[in-house]
Amino acid sequence: MAYIISTINLKGGVGKTTTTVALAEFLSAEFHKRVLVIDLDPQTNLTTVFIGEERWKQLNDKDRTLSTLFKDALRPEEEEPRFDITTALQRRVSPIDEVRRVDLLPSSLDLIDVQDRLATMSPGRFYSNNPTDLLRKAVKPIIDDYDYVLVDCPPNLGIVTLNGLRISDGYIIPTIPDVLSTYGIPQIQQRVRAFADGLGETITEIGIVVTKFRKASTVHTNTVRRLKDDPQLPAVLSSYVPEANQIAASAEHVAAGTLRQKYGYQGQHDILRALTEEFISLVEEKV
Repeated sequence: MAYIISTINLKGGVGKTTTTVALAEFLSAEFHKRVLVIDLDPQTNLTTVFIGEERWKQLNDKDRTLSTLFKDALRPEEEEPRFDITTALQRRVSPIDEVRRVDLLPSSLDLIDVQDRLATMSPGRFYSNNPTDLLRKAVKPIIDDYDYVLVDCPPNLGIVTLNGLRISDGYIIPTIPDVLSTYGIPQIQQRVRAFADGLGETITEIGIVVTKFRKASTVHTNTVRRLKDDPQLPAVLSSYVPEANQIAASAEHVAAGTLRQKYGYQGQHDILRALTEEFISLVEEKV
């Protein structure tokens, strides 16, 4: 069975997508895992990192993104659904040669408009339709093909995010160690816990991933200490992703032979590998 983990933060620009991409690529290349990445964020950054803007536009024009899945729920019941998991699923998407098995369910800008309308979807026959259950039903035929599924959630707690959490065993919170980026962590915890309780299930707190870390910053070091000392917060993973130009540049769709070429030779690769190894250990321990 796959381990399904969501990445979430209520603030944008905190390295959430970069963290998800790095984990997916290192899980595949360094730890030989079969990985599926599900992009639920309407900004589509994760999608374009893996397949580029041109290929994304082709898929979007052909209704082969996750927005089509959610749009189907808003169509009259007599209309045939347009979403097809077999054509939407993009296989072996990373532009890095040594990353052999990362597949993708791509996002779309159209998710911005769809999300607010999902609460009005038809209840369906025998009231079988639930707006937070759409993704679970769609991915059920393919989910067991993978060791890890990473779900990149939007920076909110709306219905699309709840679809990601609905299929998840746990979640991580990537964050810059400053006040604004960490402010919403308790709210995430409370909302996820309440949602899981309503389902009668458990969605485990895997941990906080510190991103864009500046060792020389007093704010950053003090914030990390505060996060680690607060018993009410999830555990802080011990590998802090540094603020580095090459890691920032990794958000571009650029071909490379190896992960060292992509992420950098000045320790960035080793930190991200260590982060992934710790991530695997925590997931397998907690889930």
